[in-house]
Amino acid sequence: MTTSRKGQQGAVSLPAVRRDGWTLERQAGFLRALAATHSVDQAARSVGMTRQSAYRLRARLRGEPFDLAWDAAFQSAFDRLAEAAMERALNGVEVPHFHKGELVGTSRRFDERLTVALLAMRHALLRPPAPHWHEAAGYEVDDFRALLSRVAQGPEIWRNSASDDGDDWDEDGGRAGDTGSA
Repeated sequence: MTTSRKGQQGAVSLPAVRRDGWTLERQAGFLRALAATHSVDQAARSVGMTRQSAYRLRARLRGEPFDLAWDAAFQSAFDRLAEAAMERALNGVEVPHFHKGELVGTSRRFDERLTVALLAMRHALLRPPAPHWHEAAGYEVDDFRALLSRVAQGPEIWRNSASDDGDDWDEDGGRAGDTGSA
């Protein structure tokens, strides 16, 4: 059984039910677990799937809601890590001081280098936004809740990219390798 969905370049037939077991409900459950654990293996096991099948699904759905939500799940980890690093930079780390085996006091050690490095790295890892004409442009690259809702409700692929080949966007907001002529 197939379902026909219209993309920008015509109708595409898609399987109504995935043969690999990755239902929309399983995809959403995996993404929730991924956001909580930041472990692909644990998240996959939590929905009765394997780590390898999760990576295969992500590769097949490159650029689709599931892929973007995967990135957003990991982005939430960077946000928490950046908050912890900022806390350490602002308040330091308590260092105990011992004399002859007894605690005689504590001091605070400050190291802002970690904070600066983490904050710089966070922005370097963000996926570039989709072009304005693409349905994905309606979602912030790090808005996990909105992307999770989109994955859970389906459809599995963007309406206007049903026949795209999964290439990255180019600098001008079009598909990489697209000449722009119709």
